[in-house]
Amino acid sequence: MNETVSTDVLVVGGGPAGSAAAIALARSGRDVVLIDRAVFPRDKCCGDGLTTLALRELELLAFDPGTVVDWFEVDGASLRSPSGRSVDVPLDGPGTYAAVAPRLQLDNALVDLARTVGVDVRDGSGFESMIEHDDRIEVVADHLHITTRYVIAADGMWSPVRKALGINEQGYLGEWHGFRQYGRGATGTAAKQLHVWFDADLLPGYAWSFPLPNGRFNIGFGVLRGGEVKTKDMKELWLDLLERPHIVEALGPDFELEDRHTAWPIPARVDEAVLARRRVLFTGDAAMATDVMTGEGIGQALLTGRLAAEAIDAAGALHPSVAAGIYEREVAYHLFADHKMSRALGKVLAKPWGARGAIRVVAASGVWGKRNFARWMFEDEPRSIALTPSRWHRKLFKRPGVTLK
Repeated sequence: MNETVSTDVLVVGGGPAGSAAAIALARSGRDVVLIDRAVFPRDKCCGDGLTTLALRELELLAFDPGTVVDWFEVDGASLRSPSGRSVDVPLDGPGTYAAVAPRLQLDNALVDLARTVGVDVRDGSGFESMIEHDDRIEVVADHLHITTRYVIAADGMWSPVRKALGINEQGYLGEWHGFRQYGRGATGTAAKQLHVWFDADLLPGYAWSFPLPNGRFNIGFGVLRGGEVKTKDMKELWLDLLERPHIVEALGPDFELEDRHTAWPIPARVDEAVLARRRVLFTGDAAMATDVMTGEGIGQALLTGRLAAEAIDAAGALHPSVAAGIYEREVAYHLFADHKMSRALGKVLAKPWGARGAIRVVAASGVWGKRNFARWMFEDEPRSIALTPSRWHRKLFKRPGVTLK
């Protein structure tokens, strides 16, 4: 028999978007239930990189990185051009501008924080169906019958909530496809430094290595769908990448891979997605909110989760269309211009001459130029900040990094 639960807001999905929304709502005094079909801790296919945007959103949540055992702060990145030219760009302080956190640990820590602030977390209970009424939504999940005023759908690219509403996009496979594996025994520069390799045969796309404590690392590559690299060829390409001299040099000769590789599709069309429908707000991958230039999306997930929570709070007892409207406007304000600029820049970087030229310019830009390029690339300020004066502020390009407790 299903347990009957009544709540102000039901969050479907316990990843960064769902946890951020649940934490913010609980702290504002809302009654919140969070469900997820998985039992935490659970792994999530991801590159594990945390941009400055992600770190600033975690800071707003009062997140403690000490709850992530393998948290690793990064103070620089090495970028390699298709021509073989490499340039190091600083991500130095004061504060932190980039970090790496395994999703297995990060997501579990966020769910634990949600529990701590009073969210009723029901992991192991997956969404099954929903019925919309004028004044409420009724949701059936594993062993649960939930009545709620709002649903925040943070349930991934193939959102079951979106499907239940009949607004899923048939055949959609995302803009990016990622491929990654963990490893150990790094003794080269990749033991401490983040690497990004723009090899010519990956464009549009790139390979990466993200450092973790004690010589461990997350290594992988991402390609845009429709490019020269086909998803069916990614496994074969993976074996070839691991033997390339510049990658072996960065990792060191004695590195070893752990467990198995994983692959996943990445949606990146937030400006075309249905963001809200009546009492349902879509966040994170369910809102297709990913950086279209890099495929990274943890920062966007945390941001959209927070914006959904704030929209519901701002609407108060008003009609749910008010919350939906606020949320749509805020997502557009924070992400649409950057999405369009990133898409345009991505088209340039997709060509060998574009990637070569960009890295050549960065290499010649001096310390100030390299530092600010790195912060721009890692989303310290919105990508299209120069074109959106409404987002200018006194500390533009001068903000210290994030100081998490």
